[in-house]
Amino acid sequence: MTFTLMWPGAYCVSWSKIHCKIPDYVKNWTIHGLWPMVKERVCCGCWPIFRSDLEELEPQLSLLWPTLISKKSNYTFWKEEWHKHGACAGCVEGMNAPAKYFQTALKLRSLYDIDGALHVAGINPSCNTSYQFDQLHSALAPGLGDLHVTQCVQDHKNRQVLVQVKIPMYKNFTLGCHRHHPTHREDSRESPPSPGHPCRHEEPIYYFPISRETPENPCG
Repeated sequence: MTFTLMWPGAYCVSWSKIHCKIPDYVKNWTIHGLWPMVKERVCCGCWPIFRSDLEELEPQLSLLWPTLISKKSNYTFWKEEWHKHGACAGCVEGMNAPAKYFQTALKLRSLYDIDGALHVAGINPSCNTSYQFDQLHSALAPGLGDLHVTQCVQDHKNRQVLVQVKIPMYKNFTLGCHRHHPTHREDSRESPPSPGHPCRHEEPIYYFPISRETPENPCG
């Protein structure tokens, strides 16, 4: 399966037809998704989720797994994630219910501190400073493993901008399994496609700061 973390400062950069809104309380890397290895995009549409299932988790989910699309509520986003991905994870021990699936994602988020790893390596959000791929990889590999995938988007000035990190893992949540994991694709009928592509090693990479006023163009 793949656990994907997203940088809010870059998520909206590549969208031209989607209006983004970054909540004031979102200041760190957030969860994009926890995706099991399956070919089908909707595994069990009959497995329902109710708001009451997430009532106790809602404060944490709002902070660590928020939607950044202004016309979509957090619960709508979580409901989509459950039907497209969570319902496929029912055979994995510890994730056979909506609350368990989201609890697992929150626990994984606490284990993988991308914010801290980048900061310790001297990699901080900036509109002016760029970094090399090897710098990012060296900073993240000790905590995420060598098989993690850094993804970027292009801004309107063709700058390569860090947007998310995919962390491959086995069913027991140990790191690895990248070789057998298919490329994840979002279902465009319900949400926009994944914004990132693997960062190109030979080009500089920018790590834009979060801009709540102009999230689609944080660095002008």
